[in-house]
Amino acid sequence: MKKKDQSSSNSRRDFMKTSATALAGFYIVPRHVLGGPGFIAPSDKLRVASVGVGGMGGGDVRGIFSTGKVDMIALCDVDDTRAKQSRDAHPKAAYYKDFREMLEKEEGNIDAVSVSTPDHMHAVIAMMAMKMGKHVYVQKPMTHDIYEARMLTEAAEKYKVVTQMGNQGSSGDGVRKMVEWYNAGLIGEATKVYSWTDRPVWPQGIKWPSEPVTPPSDLDWDLWLGTAPYKDYVGNLVPFNWRGWWDYGTGALGDMACHIMEPPFRVLGLSYPKSAEASVGSVYVGEFQRGYFPESCPPSSHITLRFDRPGKEDLEFHWMDGGIQPTRPEELEANEIMGDGGNGVIIEGTEGKMMCSTYGINPQLLPTSRTKEINVPETLYRVPGGDRGHYSNWVEACIGGYGSKEFDQLSSPFSIAGPLTESVLMGNLAIRSYDYRVAREGANGQYDYPGRGIKLLWDGENMKITNFDPANQFVKREYRGDYSL
Repeated sequence: MKKKDQSSSNSRRDFMKTSATALAGFYIVPRHVLGGPGFIAPSDKLRVASVGVGGMGGGDVRGIFSTGKVDMIALCDVDDTRAKQSRDAHPKAAYYKDFREMLEKEEGNIDAVSVSTPDHMHAVIAMMAMKMGKHVYVQKPMTHDIYEARMLTEAAEKYKVVTQMGNQGSSGDGVRKMVEWYNAGLIGEATKVYSWTDRPVWPQGIKWPSEPVTPPSDLDWDLWLGTAPYKDYVGNLVPFNWRGWWDYGTGALGDMACHIMEPPFRVLGLSYPKSAEASVGSVYVGEFQRGYFPESCPPSSHITLRFDRPGKEDLEFHWMDGGIQPTRPEELEANEIMGDGGNGVIIEGTEGKMMCSTYGINPQLLPTSRTKEINVPETLYRVPGGDRGHYSNWVEACIGGYGSKEFDQLSSPFSIAGPLTESVLMGNLAIRSYDYRVAREGANGQYDYPGRGIKLLWDGENMKITNFDPANQFVKREYRGDYSL
């Protein structure tokens, strides 16, 4: 028998080894290369877990998933009925009631977390996720308290994660156009801002219900309360009207100011206010008998914030809610709508004025005839799809990573959303200080309200009111149980 040629055998082994390597290389070619244009490989998708997946949270799940670049890995909600639509849409996603259990069990399976719960739970959920190195999308307002906003802003940089607040107007073209108009000097130097809303559209300025009722069987009431003090379940609170109660919501300001204050905040490059004043609407329960309902946000308010601008005069920034609106500018014709009717912004400058609706929509120079006459070049990045591209703006940045080009194009990262949220919540601090009362010495049943009629001076760096110490209790609240940042 002819002896097998050793060199031939070696050549065959080399061939097989090379072929196997080539074959293996073929199988690990990214699937988007093999799948044709538009195909996104599972390995290239962002793996997301969502907390709060009914109502607005359900809309966030749909919006994030609609980008086509997301796998929904896990869903979490304390209310099984409210979660049903999202669960049906994503039957393969794991389902949890407690966000802590979800994050602990899914830590290795997810890249990012969306948070769409009531306001009082935003911070603890987002912070836990960020400490795990997960990117976060958090509904507006970013947090319930000023302290929480500062801590999340610092954490985003510390843990180098991609963040976005859910104020979609910040991705719209309107606010960018207003920035370009202002930078072009079309209204000169800003002197005053007026912003307003027709909210609240839920009960406020009312007494806490006296009769507890049995919670629905599909709602975990203790988990819903979360960081808030324990109270028995009452009707007409879940799923919507919690917004009007300080333990859970942030009132009209928290609901709408992150949408409405954001355009002038960005146009003028504002940071922390130096002072805050408040006047608050009253509900009378009898003749000359003003109702006192400190647990509930007021029916209406007018906030004045002042911002220090080095080398310039202070900026006076007004917020009005409950249907209160500023005086119409003389430049508006009698039948022209101010803002969008119920909501809007006016920025007054030394050389003119500009106006917009909610989310920065429909920006106008005043008189509005000026708008058609002006053609200012676009200098700022436009988010594809405008405000409808807000979710994609975040998803693309998460995929690109911290510090990427996509990261730099984020519309509302915590570096911007944090100071904005703090400014919004300064208004609430002023409102709550207005309702702070102390028993009048020697007068049975009589009270003084020392927080009324004063200007609260704010040390932004140290998060402290310097001239009225009782106000500082509203900067940071105590959490119930073992919840913490």
